[in-house]
Amino acid sequence: MPGAWSCGRRHRATYQSRRKFRMQLRKMMVMLAAVSTMSFALTACGDDTTTLDSCTSDTDCASNFCNTSAGVCMETCESAADCPDTEKECAPLSGATNTAKVCQCKTNQLCNSDDSTSLVCGAVSKRCEEPGTNTGCTSNSDCGTGETCDTSTGQCVGGTTTCSGEGRATCAYGSACYSGTCQAPTAPTCENYDKFNNKAALGTTGPIIFKVGTGAVTTDTAFCGNSTTKRVKINISAYSSTPFPATAAELNGFFYVLVNGQPTSVSISSSSGNYTVTGTNRDRADIVANLCVLPSSNTASLGYYFTGGNFFCFQSTY
Repeated sequence: MPGAWSCGRRHRATYQSRRKFRMQLRKMMVMLAAVSTMSFALTACGDDTTTLDSCTSDTDCASNFCNTSAGVCMETCESAADCPDTEKECAPLSGATNTAKVCQCKTNQLCNSDDSTSLVCGAVSKRCEEPGTNTGCTSNSDCGTGETCDTSTGQCVGGTTTCSGEGRATCAYGSACYSGTCQAPTAPTCENYDKFNNKAALGTTGPIIFKVGTGAVTTDTAFCGNSTTKRVKINISAYSSTPFPATAAELNGFFYVLVNGQPTSVSISSSSGNYTVTGTNRDRADIVANLCVLPSSNTASLGYYFTGGNFFCFQSTY
């Protein structure tokens, strides 16, 4: 009998061990299933970050902002802290009629800061995307009613197609009249712009620079000093939705950007003819900025902008 009892106890112990093992195995399978589901969900989320919602107008987007040139929705923001690391610049979208700030990409490298390797920062969409996804417009037929295509940037710009004169004329704000056609000013591609870190200060609602050219070049030690004796005058024309001040001394928010990307104040002489404001509402300013360079210098890469306006690159040869 003791032997039988011992055998029965061993049988029950074996049964309990097997039952316990099956329960542990069942728990393990449930956990594996949960992990698998979580992995799938995370993978799906990762895919969603590269999927851009298409649109043709602001009402198509939950954010109420459609980049009509690229046909994709943009996320609105108040500061860079509201944006993902891949699209960290919070600023108005250049060329857009909607002036709200949106999250925008800056470099291909930042677009691939996670596990991605093939994404690029869209030149038109300003979103991280697969190469060739959003090339923008190629002709006016790609744009909405009353908009024209700036083929240099692939962006649709509002306003009439034809115009006369120069400056804003009858063009939409942000564009200018060039050879009888409304177009956006040349998109910035200079090193001054590439290294400029305060792009959030730019926009399409501030004064718009539409023309820059090289003026007179003289040797002027009285103005420039004894080392950088060559004085180069740079003629800058801009228009504004608000009146320009009557004098250059009252002009604020106008900057010259060095090749290293650092902004500095613009040197404008107080003598007559260096600052001229015209228009019924003083909406145009013709400014003569001064540049002092070494006698051997014959070219300079320049960048100018007004706060809230466009960035204008100009290679001056003198």
